[in-house]
Amino acid sequence: MREFPNYFADAEESFGKSKFIIFGVPYDKTSSFRYGARLAPKEIRLASWNFESFDLFTGVDFSEIPMHDHGDLDVEEKGSREMIDEVSKFSKRIIENGKIPIAIGGEHSISVGVLENLDDIFVIFLDAHLDFRDKYENNRYNHACTLRRMADKVDMDNILALGVRSAEKNELEEARKKGLKIITSKEIRSRGIESILDEMSKNLGEQNVYISLDFDVIDPSHAPGVSTPEPFGISPEDVIRIIERFSDRMVGFDLVEVCPTYDMGITSILAAKIIRIAIAEIWKNNPYI
Repeated sequence: MREFPNYFADAEESFGKSKFIIFGVPYDKTSSFRYGARLAPKEIRLASWNFESFDLFTGVDFSEIPMHDHGDLDVEEKGSREMIDEVSKFSKRIIENGKIPIAIGGEHSISVGVLENLDDIFVIFLDAHLDFRDKYENNRYNHACTLRRMADKVDMDNILALGVRSAEKNELEEARKKGLKIITSKEIRSRGIESILDEMSKNLGEQNVYISLDFDVIDPSHAPGVSTPEPFGISPEDVIRIIERFSDRMVGFDLVEVCPTYDMGITSILAAKIIRIAIAEIWKNNPYI
């Protein structure tokens, strides 16, 4: 294979002139099944060079979008709370400068650091797993606690967990007791994604949206290289429709839990494409960009 630059394709603009700031968080210390998500930022960047700068589906030429790839944060050897603090510090810089953070994990715990700097938002949490434990393996910042930590920052009425199909019994009961809105992958397949999106749009009002995409929400037939695969997931097209519907109000996006060592590059290629689609849709539709 020929050598490619070590930054995300077309993300060549300076930080100051860019509207989108891509950064990697190579961290998987709390992974509980497969390790290797720390390798995903590098592999997803490499996969991004597979695509033309012009995207046929969105009609966007990425060479015209001001994007900057900051590279990876130096977090691999840190504890999980220290890692989140580093993500939070860098995300704050991005957001205070009026730019949109695009974070590439790494495990799902990285998302908490981005969210800590966003106010008055609605979180769309795409994940096969509920991730609502208050503590797992004696760690409140384990990847299995991600949505619970998000709920420490964001009111429960402003969170929706989509595509869920796995949860511990007490965890699920606690989430329901606290009023968390959950739509399972089975319900999405039964009702269809458009029906779900129409309902979401009615309830959302004018709030800004943050999308956190754990790649295991996608069925492993499409994305086998993830840290904790769970059968009977949603399709890549479902994910894209969610992004398209709310792109006009998206203020941040992360993609996590790709585990490149468990496939032949299929999942990283799909991840890179979805990141590009998310950026393109925000660029086209968000009036504040």
